[in-house]
Amino acid sequence: MATFKQVEEIQAWQKARALCNRIYSITNDGRLARDFGLRDQIRRAAVSVMSNIAEGFERGGTGEFVQFLAIAKGSAGEMRAQLYVAHDQSYIDRHQFDELIKDVDEVSKMINGLMGYLRRSGIKGTRFKR
Repeated sequence: MATFKQVEEIQAWQKARALCNRIYSITNDGRLARDFGLRDQIRRAAVSVMSNIAEGFERGGTGEFVQFLAIAKGSAGEMRAQLYVAHDQSYIDRHQFDELIKDVDEVSKMINGLMGYLRRSGIKGTRFKR
């Protein structure tokens, strides 16, 4: 898509991957690891962000890519809400919460920026090239 040849080149995907790894690490220990519902939900949201970026990219059309980026951005919002629950239940401390919220916000802004770029670019996508 655009100037990307592989999804791994997209900074939003790279940041989403790093965030997903942090979420998995934080949910492996302590009380959060034993709250199976919240643990699994926050993990699914983290995986969803990077997965939807990848799936949209692989579709090969800018319109579909933007649609999947919107889903990824929604999953970032879901993750943000779940981090509030984890903090409110004292599963994560204030420092962890602040760092994770900052990372989620950064991913969300990166996705939003990529969506805007793609909408303005006039690029149809790789599947439309001949």
